[in-house]
Amino acid sequence: MEKQLALQLRGITKRFGRVVANNHVDLDVNRGEILAILGENGCGKTTLMNMIAGIYFPDEGHIYVDGQEVVIRSPKDAFDHRIGMIHQHFKLVDLFTAAENIVLGVHEEGRYNLKEVNQRVTEIAGKYGFHIDPRKKIYDMSVSEKQTVEIIKVLYRGADILILDEPTAVLTPQEIDKLFDVLRRMRADGKSIIIITHKLHEVLDVSDRVAILRRGEHIATVNTAETNESQLTEMMVGEKVSLDIERNDPVDAAPRLEVMHLNLHNAEGLHVLRDVTFTANGGEILGIAGIAGSGQRELLEAIAGLQPQMEGDVIFHNPKKDKPVTFFHKSMKRVRELGAQGMFHDQNMKPVSFDGMSTAEIRKWVESGNVLFKEDEIIDLRDKTPLEIRQLGVRLSFVPEDRLGMGLVGSMGITDNMMLRSYRKGPAGFLDRKKPRELAEEIIRELKVNTPGVNSPVRRLSGGNVQKVLVGREIAFTPKVLMAAYPVRGLDINSSYTIYHLLNKQKESGVAVIFVGEDLDVLLALSDRILVMNSGAVTGIVDARHATKEEIGLLMTKTDRARKEEA
Repeated sequence: MEKQLALQLRGITKRFGRVVANNHVDLDVNRGEILAILGENGCGKTTLMNMIAGIYFPDEGHIYVDGQEVVIRSPKDAFDHRIGMIHQHFKLVDLFTAAENIVLGVHEEGRYNLKEVNQRVTEIAGKYGFHIDPRKKIYDMSVSEKQTVEIIKVLYRGADILILDEPTAVLTPQEIDKLFDVLRRMRADGKSIIIITHKLHEVLDVSDRVAILRRGEHIATVNTAETNESQLTEMMVGEKVSLDIERNDPVDAAPRLEVMHLNLHNAEGLHVLRDVTFTANGGEILGIAGIAGSGQRELLEAIAGLQPQMEGDVIFHNPKKDKPVTFFHKSMKRVRELGAQGMFHDQNMKPVSFDGMSTAEIRKWVESGNVLFKEDEIIDLRDKTPLEIRQLGVRLSFVPEDRLGMGLVGSMGITDNMMLRSYRKGPAGFLDRKKPRELAEEIIRELKVNTPGVNSPVRRLSGGNVQKVLVGREIAFTPKVLMAAYPVRGLDINSSYTIYHLLNKQKESGVAVIFVGEDLDVLLALSDRILVMNSGAVTGIVDARHATKEEIGLLMTKTDRARKEEA
């Protein structure tokens, strides 16, 4: 049976100055199908969808809905043609109820009848399998409930063509399964659904066809059942890309950062961190999972010295030059105890535990001087500013969630952003720009940053290139602890794997890597251990090699009451 066309794009072109975002794109969307849009960062996916949704207007080309050419100059025009877009960042009024947000902006004669609106919202929710209370305030809702409101909002306006931008970015595995069930019901009802996503396994799971964009051009549209992740990636990038995350076992892991009973309140006096306790070891990647807003950002900022008035301890173990075991003189009992704790290694950096050795054998090792003791300097980071932490000799790097607000200065070039860590070292009025420029050029070369030059403002770069600059700068600091909050959010598959490999290299160099991620498949493949948070508390720490997505998903939604009952 031949599919009926719902939407056609012919020769769509959009330019921003000399940059061509979309170049003569042709695209078809059928009735009753889910079409996934794939492409690298900066390839024009969002720009193309924004033209369908009325946010941008094409410079060239034509748009057809149900075979008729239409002109879409605004989101209102898009709604008139039954097109609605659900953006990644929700556009809701927190103080309003779900129903009030849904009906907001809809023209009706006379006063709004909220009773009728609530009934209509309930009918739509029941039809597609949503679970929502139309009288519930937005500020009381979970992320998935807010997303439900956004979807029902466009359905309420009669949309038959729905565009979803990164719809699973902040959902748990269980919530993703529920969303996909809803999308399948909508497809069965004849709706046309377009999804922008970077998660290839989700594309293969839920879509019927996949459209690939590369450098602003439409490369191909393929049937999902006839392709795989490797083929899709090759079409996106234009060359073969390895999608394997190599995870080696931690070697000689030792405590590098200890967080004990950390509590933090926000400006309103509400708890954002509750008795958080964990240890990050050098030579391992500690993943952090949790629904958005569970305290991950505040936790990393507290460690980095950006959150004042916290309670608890943040201890940094600064490795000093190793000493021979003769430092302990003849206390073989103490040597045996510390050996069991992994505090010794030989000249080849291999652990020496003295397990199963007699006292005489241990004494022989000690007197040989070939066993070294790992003596650490203990530094308390509590109530220290980032500058004070650096002055204490703590090599701590932080890739924040807010790239251009906290990580980089958007109006400055890459060279100047490299200097943010070192400008205080120069004499008054004079700064050494040679080394920062060399570092900027090295990052551009090694991480393949697409930029006009080292002095081009970073705000003009795509999100993926901005992230490469930020991660490259923090790694160049040669840290002992590297914290990265959502370092691949919004990045294409190729850029994402570049970041994963960089984190793995840091781990192999003995760095304690703390990685906050939203893709549980990646967390399970990349991490050695995973710390799970909900509502500012740690709900569990699991071995990433043996844990499952379902197990982590349950921990992500564990209630405070359940935690207390377990305790």
